[in-house]
Amino acid sequence: MTIFMSDILCVTNRRLCEEDFLTRAEKIAAASPAGIILREKDLSQEEYYALAQSMMAICKKQQIPCILHTFIGIAEKLGAKEIHLPMPVFRTLTGEKKAYFRTIGVSCHSVLEAKEAERLGASYITAGHIFETDCKWGLPGRGLSFLKEVCNAVNVPVYAIGGITPEKIAGVRQAGAAGACVMSSLMQCDSPEKYLAAFQ
Repeated sequence: MTIFMSDILCVTNRRLCEEDFLTRAEKIAAASPAGIILREKDLSQEEYYALAQSMMAICKKQQIPCILHTFIGIAEKLGAKEIHLPMPVFRTLTGEKKAYFRTIGVSCHSVLEAKEAERLGASYITAGHIFETDCKWGLPGRGLSFLKEVCNAVNVPVYAIGGITPEKIAGVRQAGAAGACVMSSLMQCDSPEKYLAAFQ
């Protein structure tokens, strides 16, 4: 399993970027986060393949993990050893596929899912959404008590996701999380380097 050097994972959403997406990705990678999860599920396989090539090159230059999302076949074609999967997709993964990847992250939305993901061999899980976020408009966050419950239920690292800001990271860490995932705010902030530094 990859040992992350930071406790902040960056999740992409190119539609939120006001500047060129790969330019933003280069700035994020230069700030040395734990890794970048390329989460662009609306793309066709061909489009994702092309974007993943570029993102992997950016991450390799900065020596941080590039974690592909959902597209297992593309990850194999590109030789990517880190992947993040929705729980329904992870459930379908064969033992052979699991053995191929060095790191497998899994999105979980309940304690039961977290326990199942650990049992099935997840390297780490993301638990959310913790706070209200524009990505889940109108849905209340599950809160830090939920996060703490998930962290206490499993032995694999748990990363909080959903509305995480520098002001909220202390509570996330105190709940027992290994770190947090940041998406919307990082795609839109003026300086990714300064923004990520604020989490330290």
